[in-house]
Amino acid sequence: MTTLAKKRVLIVEDDAEIRNSFTLIVNSSERFFVVNAYATCEEAIKHLNQDKPDIALMDIGLPGGMSGIQGTKIIKDKSQNTEIIMVSVYEDSELVFEALKSGASGYITKSANYLELLSALDEIVKGGAPMSSKIARLVIDNHHVNPNSPLTKRETEILQLISEGKTYTQISEELFISKETSKTHIKNIYSKLQVRSKSEAIARANQDKLI
Repeated sequence: MTTLAKKRVLIVEDDAEIRNSFTLIVNSSERFFVVNAYATCEEAIKHLNQDKPDIALMDIGLPGGMSGIQGTKIIKDKSQNTEIIMVSVYEDSELVFEALKSGASGYITKSANYLELLSALDEIVKGGAPMSSKIARLVIDNHHVNPNSPLTKRETEILQLISEGKTYTQISEELFISKETSKTHIKNIYSKLQVRSKSEAIARANQDKLI
């Protein structure tokens, strides 16, 4: 396989040791080669037109004024066909979602080994969204219900039924509880969410991913 057939990989990582390690791993593959490696987003963006990367491995916490998340937005604006995989020590759900919203197609942790890194590159070429198992778990948990929800499991069930337009009577019948108990639960839901009506409760639930 010739170099021309290989996918061009850009690395943006401020730690020289990690940068060199990733470069060695990528260049050891027959399918990819590192077109350039930079310590800051600013440098990477400056040379984007000449580097023409197919894939960028992007750190989040970087020196200079620009984070990897901001850099990802700019790179995606300037080069829509460049696929970006975030490579970070952070396993914080907010950062993961910020990164994905900014245009990243994958998110792996820096603890990823040789095979995981090359596997992530292969997966993204095939149109997948590579994620470390811990990150995938975070995404799934967050997609379903906010893990920091103030509501109990029963209150969450009731809020789900409210959002489906069920009446007090229907909620009572469906959950095998008395009408008074369902009213008490709803009162508690309103109090915890600081809302005063069903519509406000539903809006808050959607906003905070409570159901």
